[in-house]
Amino acid sequence: MTGSHPLPDWIAREYPFAPRTFVTPAGARMSYLDEGGAGTEAVLMLHGNPTWSYYYRHLVRALAPTIRCVVPDHIGMGASEKPPGYAYTLATRIADVEALVAALGLTRVHLVVHDWGGAIGFGFAARHPERIGRIVILNTAAFASDRIPARIAMCKVAGLGPLLVRGLNGFAGPAVSMAMHRRVLSADEKRGYLWPYRSWADRVAVSAFVQDIPLRPSHPSWNTLASVERGLGQFRDRPTQIWWGGRDFCFNDHFLARWRELLPHAQVNRIADAGHYVLDDAREDVIPPVTAFLARSRA
Repeated sequence: MTGSHPLPDWIAREYPFAPRTFVTPAGARMSYLDEGGAGTEAVLMLHGNPTWSYYYRHLVRALAPTIRCVVPDHIGMGASEKPPGYAYTLATRIADVEALVAALGLTRVHLVVHDWGGAIGFGFAARHPERIGRIVILNTAAFASDRIPARIAMCKVAGLGPLLVRGLNGFAGPAVSMAMHRRVLSADEKRGYLWPYRSWADRVAVSAFVQDIPLRPSHPSWNTLASVERGLGQFRDRPTQIWWGGRDFCFNDHFLARWRELLPHAQVNRIADAGHYVLDDAREDVIPPVTAFLARSRA
């Protein structure tokens, strides 16, 4: 670990943190938040695509007075390094999180996952089930599915996909509107979400995340995702909350139904008029109960 990572001054209005830097096993610089003091117990928040730790800004501010919060930016995302030759795969991302948790000496981890953070987070959890405490699931999946919106499938097409995602910012750009339903993000919020992805080079991982979606067994990440899914049964005894935006264009109620099957003990909270960015779209409904749930004494 090294010191803080520089951010533009204006972003502090919404994201008043000083990120730290961790060098992954592959040598890439990972930016991460470490708020709320020391200790070996922490809430680990894992984002997906095309967000970054900015997605968790309000939850970190609510939780940090009570419990340590660790929030990495996956390599190629947020304030992390965006190397062109990095292995942008699910297996590598799980290994990165595993290495960060080990370096920080965390022995008790409460998990919050969103979007691709679900597969990454439960991939880590499956390797270290003894460390996992409470779990919060936010519009995500950690299991195989052949369902994919047409607009995302288009971004997977060879040649066309990178042109749309990296050249035209056709993934991160539309997301600041499409992932919301109840309210409209402010100009500062949109600027914050999009700040890391200003150029073709900056969008390398946004495109790679889309390409890494495994829809069939021949995909290189299929076996990794299948292994993550097999491990989910280990967490049926963990206190779990699911907060689900019912107007998610991607992770719709089909995925929620699968979570109900896999984790039948979970407390499910479906917010009918919230979109994919449920933590932002329904902030007043989600942040207080999730904070109370995660801030409980060690369990």
